[in-house]
Amino acid sequence: MTARTVGGRKRWTSAWLLVPAGLLLVAAANAHLVYVAVTSQPDCVPHLKEAGTGGSYRAAKSAC
Repeated sequence: MTARTVGGRKRWTSAWLLVPAGLLLVAAANAHLVYVAVTSQPDCVPHLKEAGTGGSYRAAKSAC
């Protein structure tokens, strides 16, 4: 960033415009991620319903 001299004053217009634009972009991306995480419901996947033998894993509390 370099300062431009206009009328005897230094102006940092590019910095004052880019920083808020970058912050707005980051905030919008985070808001979108939160929205998708709250509104999406993953589909059920096949899994064992009963306790398995031989070390098979199963869901602790199935929602399906």
